[in-house]
Amino acid sequence: MNDDTLGSSDDRRRPAADRRSSARDPAESTVGSVGARAAALLFELLDPIPYGCFLAALVFDAVYALTAVVFWVKSAAWLIAMGLLFAVVPRLIDLARVWWRGGRPRAVAETIAFWLNFCAIAAAVVNAFVHSRDAYGVMPTGLWLSGATMVLLMLATGMRAVQPSKPTERS
Repeated sequence: MNDDTLGSSDDRRRPAADRRSSARDPAESTVGSVGARAAALLFELLDPIPYGCFLAALVFDAVYALTAVVFWVKSAAWLIAMGLLFAVVPRLIDLARVWWRGGRPRAVAETIAFWLNFCAIAAAVVNAFVHSRDAYGVMPTGLWLSGATMVLLMLATGMRAVQPSKPTERS
């Protein structure tokens, strides 16, 4: 047998796992695709955390509006702050994913979801400043801003859900 049918002599000396990895698409093994997969994983891991924090803050604001126990509004302020801290990384990843696509077309639903998320984070920042006031000065503005933040986040999630799926390859 000649070397053309079995590959080069260097290929025969390498372990089988190494030979298989060299047969893959070169784009799959680039640093950029590993970084993109890591960013997507980090986005999927951190993206739900602000939703939980902001929803709990909305519930705490509603409880405070009904009971006037200062504990609830102070807890809501902490939840809003934590939600904002955990919202930064997913929003930066989303920024890169939506606006720097490397020549690929941008879906309208992704763009709308990005701007809805941006407005929700802006409302949460204003809400954090409102919650920094005296407990009795927070209502009703804090409750309305918490509600607006959640509505915007739910709309953004809905926009991502209605986004058309990528076409699948047929065998």
